[in-house]
Amino acid sequence: MQSLFATDFDMKRVVMSISAYSGHKIVPGKTFLFFDEVQDAPRCVESLKYFCENAPELHVAVAGSLLGIINHKDESYPVGKVNTLHLYPMSFEEFLWALGEELLADCISKCDWAMLNPLDATIQNLLRQYYYVGGMPEVVLSFVEEADLKKVRKLQNEILDNYDHDFSKHAGVETQRIRMVWKSLPSQLAKENKKFIYGNVKKGGRAKEFEKALQWLVDAGLAYKIHRCMSPTVPITVYEDVGSFKLYALDIGLLGAMSNMPAKLMLISNDVFKEAKGSFSENYVLQQIKLLDDISICYSSKDNSTQEVDFLVQTDDRVIPMEVKAEENVRSKSLRSYIVNDYSDKHLKGLRCSMKQYVDQGWMENIPLYSVWAFLKKQS
Repeated sequence: MQSLFATDFDMKRVVMSISAYSGHKIVPGKTFLFFDEVQDAPRCVESLKYFCENAPELHVAVAGSLLGIINHKDESYPVGKVNTLHLYPMSFEEFLWALGEELLADCISKCDWAMLNPLDATIQNLLRQYYYVGGMPEVVLSFVEEADLKKVRKLQNEILDNYDHDFSKHAGVETQRIRMVWKSLPSQLAKENKKFIYGNVKKGGRAKEFEKALQWLVDAGLAYKIHRCMSPTVPITVYEDVGSFKLYALDIGLLGAMSNMPAKLMLISNDVFKEAKGSFSENYVLQQIKLLDDISICYSSKDNSTQEVDFLVQTDDRVIPMEVKAEENVRSKSLRSYIVNDYSDKHLKGLRCSMKQYVDQGWMENIPLYSVWAFLKKQS
């Protein structure tokens, strides 16, 4: 089928060929055409223009890996002829759906704190499972069907091996540098100051050497790049410092596999939150925020001190300074100083995500980590 569009984009010929190959008559309005793995047939993406113009009565969708699609430099993309959907790893809410916990997911989505408080211990236990399993659909399916943690880790490592194979397949001369940046990600996040340091990729490493490799990972959707913001002013993207940024993994489960994090630290106690110094919790929070449309994300830090605000989130016309805490024993000195002292004229209200239940302290609200997506969705 890779040669389907090799000759031309005659839609009558194409549809007839698909019908003959599949053994099914294609009926407009009833037959749904779905082309998978389109990165292996670049002209399939280009064909969408002609489906739109010459066969608009047909319903057509394509799916493929960004790892392959972003490297098809010579193919024409049908701008204005397609609706694009970006697929992310499953959210914690979707993870609950997969486990059959739709009622819990519905309770969380309502942010009814009085209703959630008695369920807190149950949801936290499920959140720990999500920290280990993550949101890659094949991994989640295996966990739901077999509850085999060794198989979960095996599948995660297979996905990581496939990514590594795709680096060499699609990245050309940048392959080795991409691998080095990718493998440095857990250690970058484990630092107290999580700003990305090129010297942690390779001793003496510089931006000039690794910035293309890093951007390749971001463009491929494997990593999220969050810039420092110099002022909590709408729109925050105008105040980005492009030279300072943090890099996060696309999926918390894969981050655990890359870090070789033991299952017992994730599932049995809170030790993971202490040992990993919050890196998993930050990655989790960002992973949930990325699922929300029209939300800008940055972070804030000072050059002359250790004060840092984990995230600045812009929802509509409001900027929310966010702090992520992995435990119940929480202190928010940096967040309070940022709001009360540094930017008192902005009249900001902070948000802390932690293992504690909901509380409103006036200058800041504390929400449970499991509710971050639902809470911010209500704000946007």
